[in-house]
Amino acid sequence: MSISQKLPEIILLTSFLTGTLFFNSCIKDPTLPVLKTDPATDITINSVKMSGEVTDDGGAEVTVRGFCWGTGTNPTITEDYLPSGKGTGKFTGTIEDLEPNIQYHVRAYAENSVGIAYGNEIIFITETAAPVITTGQVSGVTASTAVCGGSITNDGGSPITARGVCWSTTPDPDINDFFTSDGTGTGIFSSTLINLVSATTYYVRAYAKNDVWTVYGEQATFVTKLADGEGNLYNTVKIGTQVWMAENLRVTKLNDNTAIPNVTDDALWVGTAVPAYCWYDNDIAYKPTYGALYNWYAVNSGKLCPSGWHVPTDGEFKMLEQSLGMAVDQLELWGWRGTDQGIKMKNITGWDDGGNGTNSSGFTALPGGYRFGGTGAFYWVTTITYWWTSTEDDADRGWYRRLDSSATGIYRASTSKKGGKYIRCLQN
Repeated sequence: MSISQKLPEIILLTSFLTGTLFFNSCIKDPTLPVLKTDPATDITINSVKMSGEVTDDGGAEVTVRGFCWGTGTNPTITEDYLPSGKGTGKFTGTIEDLEPNIQYHVRAYAENSVGIAYGNEIIFITETAAPVITTGQVSGVTASTAVCGGSITNDGGSPITARGVCWSTTPDPDINDFFTSDGTGTGIFSSTLINLVSATTYYVRAYAKNDVWTVYGEQATFVTKLADGEGNLYNTVKIGTQVWMAENLRVTKLNDNTAIPNVTDDALWVGTAVPAYCWYDNDIAYKPTYGALYNWYAVNSGKLCPSGWHVPTDGEFKMLEQSLGMAVDQLELWGWRGTDQGIKMKNITGWDDGGNGTNSSGFTALPGGYRFGGTGAFYWVTTITYWWTSTEDDADRGWYRRLDSSATGIYRASTSKKGGKYIRCLQN
């Protein structure tokens, strides 16, 4: 075959080889992806929303993309990271479990067969969190002071600039009410509340401030004690609309500073018709627990209780009993009345076996016994207790109330004014 006959085949082969070489010369090797990181949004104390975009896969499939972050510059996936799909285009993710008030650095990343590429770096600061604080127990309560404090276990990511306690006679006190200033920083602190009003219910909360937040601990309540003219302090309790002493009176002077005779002799006790007092069995060791026994003449002085308080009338005792659930048709009866009102008044300890109460009223009645007006003898400590009312029955007798270990109700009657009984004062 001649050259002229083979020429078309040669031209065809040459064209094929030239085209293949040209095609191969146009194919590029893959490169890293190209991407960007968008600004942070929805920043909270512990999270942030991020978005990014892969604009070029570099000629190879993007198999994973996402965000990586840390507190240092140029974070990589060797630190914290969050995957968010694959391929090119926009992608988003929410980074969580961050610390408050911390500066973070974040970059979008994307990976193909060549390697991992990173977008531009974004810097943001998480918001400051509220401090964590608890209110301490109230202690050391007197007629005009009390001790309370708090514990700050977390500053919210920003230094505590002020802390203390605030209080008021209305619920939910804040720093617009009375408050103390007790330094800075986290930890435990204690405060003394001053200039309180006696026999008054107070509400108290610990507080803490950082550069963003003012927060409060849970609310505690307490009642200041009542002080008599001799400095004795008494717990008080509100029952219904009345405020009562929650302890028996133990003064030895009238509120005009006149001394009350301490009559220990039995015959003199029976023979006196003027104010008198004694301790059970003439033993002052009973004073802290049971208080003093008084005859009705001391009651009738009108000066036995602290200023602003008085010995309750028979009618005021009935109001107490009705507040505790006694039926109206029981109130005027002589003798045992009611159902479980005595149990509600009796303390949970201190009474003879089987005689303790629930003290659900807060009255905290204890079995201090009594002194018999007929002989001057003492009887039934740990078993019985009596209280005088200020109401006279007749020239020789006054009305009283009685609780027994073996009874659930409340006994009402009148007896000789010479008897020695306890006193519970009532706020005017």
